[in-house]
Amino acid sequence: MTVTLDFDASASDAPTRRSLSNLSLAVAKCKKIIVVTGAGISCSCGIPDFRSSDGLYALVKQQYPDVVLKGRDLFDASLFRDPTSTAVFYTFISQLKKSIDSASPSPTHRFIKTLDSKRKLLRSYTQNIDGLEERTGLVGTSSQEVKSTGKSKSKIKTKDVRNVQLHGDIHRVRCTFCSADFSCTQEHIDIFLSGQPPNCPECSARSTARVARSARALKVGTLRPAIVLYDEPHPLGDDIGTIQTADIARKPDMLIIMGTSLKVHGFKKLVKDFARRVHESAPSPSSSGRSPLKKNAKSFAGKVIFVNKTAPGSEWDGIIDYHVAGETDRWCEKVIEDWKKARPSDWEVQKTLVATGESATGGSFHVAKEITNTLGTKGKGAKRKNDRKRENVPLPEDDVFDITLPLPEAPPSPSKRPRSRCHYSDVESSPSKKSREGATAPRESVHFEERGLLFGNTTNAKPRPAPMEDDFDLGENVTAAKVTKKGTTRTRNTKMQVEVVLEPKRKRTTA
Repeated sequence: MTVTLDFDASASDAPTRRSLSNLSLAVAKCKKIIVVTGAGISCSCGIPDFRSSDGLYALVKQQYPDVVLKGRDLFDASLFRDPTSTAVFYTFISQLKKSIDSASPSPTHRFIKTLDSKRKLLRSYTQNIDGLEERTGLVGTSSQEVKSTGKSKSKIKTKDVRNVQLHGDIHRVRCTFCSADFSCTQEHIDIFLSGQPPNCPECSARSTARVARSARALKVGTLRPAIVLYDEPHPLGDDIGTIQTADIARKPDMLIIMGTSLKVHGFKKLVKDFARRVHESAPSPSSSGRSPLKKNAKSFAGKVIFVNKTAPGSEWDGIIDYHVAGETDRWCEKVIEDWKKARPSDWEVQKTLVATGESATGGSFHVAKEITNTLGTKGKGAKRKNDRKRENVPLPEDDVFDITLPLPEAPPSPSKRPRSRCHYSDVESSPSKKSREGATAPRESVHFEERGLLFGNTTNAKPRPAPMEDDFDLGENVTAAKVTKKGTTRTRNTKMQVEVVLEPKRKRTTA
């Protein structure tokens, strides 16, 4: 069931105000948001509504009073069948182009760009042909930056598209015969104002070249605004289908629909496909709790928000979760305001400082680059891009620091320091230097007059008494040599025994 929230009543109704704040927090929490917009987001830009009494259609009726056309008939492909309705169409387009050129992007357009700069916008899809999204920085499918120049079947680079223009771009014209694409100039607008289409320059050049060769002239097509009318195939239909399929596969977690009545059949199918995929990414009731908007990162996923003055039809019950009845600009401004209060860290500005000046004066710094998009660079569970394969790619100019101050030299090694930086005085020197100088100088002899050597000749020696006459002279110690098994000799002291022979005393005989 769709919950309707009256934006004007939020000032006096506390529950409505709380619910709108929760939706703002949901936008700040989600990371893959699909935005789908219609003509309602451009009403505040100064572009008159062609359906109103003072709109563009009323001005066209003043120029063609006998022509009976409805507002829808001005955008139907069947108008090219009649010359009168074709003239009315070109006159209407010329006046619409003038009013669009003088318009400026609304807060809703800037809100979509903010989602993209904060890396929360998965893609933007619009029914508008005014191209105001591209003025804010969102590259559209009609931009020359995404035109494919290779041999691939795709006409555009789908990865570079940030805003899908479902109904084309009024700032371009294309040939009805050769499909050549050109930028819409003031000359084209002046011809359209008269109700006549200009000729295609490429067709005219090919036909003139053939006539110069005496060949048959070719058919020359006419230029028309590069917009897609009802019951008309889109020139980039295959590429848009590829983009839509890729976005569905990326599992968007929120769908925001703004400024559209949801009555075009093809547009309705696109919205329903996105809403079904968004609801599949919603968390289970057990993880989100009783409250549908519990302050949990996962509980904010899977919401479809419809912002428009008029309520959606009954066929959208169960598809649209919340209907915010009010102007899209006011709601977008409130979302940004609540976002800044709830998550101020998302709005921190990262600045790059560049050093200028001379080292003698200390120099100065000026801001070279400001980055407000600090989200998604590093975070828990975030996947880092594999930049190792591009390690030799030069950095862009914006990311290079322009440092004009002289950089300090590397400190010299201790062995190569000059004497002015040495911490030893002129008299003293390092231990290593002392050892080198001592190796070359002659050493002084050491006198041991006052101090005896350890294990010397006189140290620890006991005085030996002089030999007596009765002592036996055993001679020198004789050492015996013994040959070992390994062939080496080993000396050992022989033990000698002294044998003393005494003659027996004779007995005295008495006579």
